[in-house]
Amino acid sequence: MIKTILFDVDGVLLSEEHYFDASALTVWEMLHSCSYLALAPGKFKTNHSEAEIQTIREEIFQDDKVLKFMKSRGLNANWDMIYLSFSYQLIHLLSQIKENEFENITKWCQAPLDRETLVEIGRVLSNYHVELDFGLFLEDFARSDAMRQDLLSYLNVLVKEKLGVDTTIFNKGVLWAICEHVSQEWYVGDEHVLASTGRPSVQTGKQGFLANETTLAPRDKIAELFHYLKRDGFTIGIGTGRPALETIQPFKHLDWLKHFDENRIVTADDVLIAEKELPEWKSLSKPHPYTYVMGIKGRSTSIRECLETALPIENGEEVLVVGDSLADLLAARQLGCQFAAVLTGLSGKAARSEFEQYEADYILDSVLDLKSIL
Repeated sequence: MIKTILFDVDGVLLSEEHYFDASALTVWEMLHSCSYLALAPGKFKTNHSEAEIQTIREEIFQDDKVLKFMKSRGLNANWDMIYLSFSYQLIHLLSQIKENEFENITKWCQAPLDRETLVEIGRVLSNYHVELDFGLFLEDFARSDAMRQDLLSYLNVLVKEKLGVDTTIFNKGVLWAICEHVSQEWYVGDEHVLASTGRPSVQTGKQGFLANETTLAPRDKIAELFHYLKRDGFTIGIGTGRPALETIQPFKHLDWLKHFDENRIVTADDVLIAEKELPEWKSLSKPHPYTYVMGIKGRSTSIRECLETALPIENGEEVLVVGDSLADLLAARQLGCQFAAVLTGLSGKAARSEFEQYEADYILDSVLDLKSIL
């Protein structure tokens, strides 16, 4: 009998579309802006129209085929997707100048890839004719059977293959943090970036998407669902890859927050705190079950206790995870919990066959259909 229900947010309650837009704009900026590689500074600006954003996204993510590929490999965090996309293009660019710049490439691949290094790389690239190739990403990664966080490690394999350099520089580190910060600039805008990241904007002039959240069902109907669950004695919580600001603020605006105990709202901020406190655990984002373990136990539980929880958990059949991605399903499987797949994520109803293949316990057209299985 189900007693606890943990919801993912993006693709379940709120649309992911603006996150994917911000992700594409992040990669675009880091390739073209003078603050980073400066391949084409004239193409960069901070106030794109919706049509321009769509065009950039179609190019960067190849009509979303790149996004769908990464999700099919269990990668769920937008920051990881951005990092993978940008890093791959960086490697591809360097491969075009390796004959003349091998010494520099070797140096860059052994030192932290910070913003100053990216600017330096951009200055060297400006002396050559180089081309981006966003479609090549799918060809190269399709050759690997890497799943989840191993996709990031595969970047080092590609460096050896394409550049002839042994490195571990593309493990999650300084460059990943740069991608994260640029992404936050785009998503939360100038007004909130300091509160979101603790750092000021590198590039100001971004309005952000935070005020334009789209619900995946009528907001009042979702509120009724939360009320129904609480009234009938279910414990409900959130396990999301969103940062806290981007979770709490929309929930307040939508008047959903009152239905939740904030001790059971676990966000990307909680994951990053845990990764910094216990770096030996490396990546704790989904499909690692840490987010949902903390959602079950509560945020007042220590990080170490959550990480040392024996899996599968006791009475796992009493917990239902509601998500839209393979990463959510894999996390639920490790927990020994039930999983309800919602077909309102990136792939929509086309995701049904994948969830059937992985034997999701329930497949729902909308989060509102949750009542029918309770």
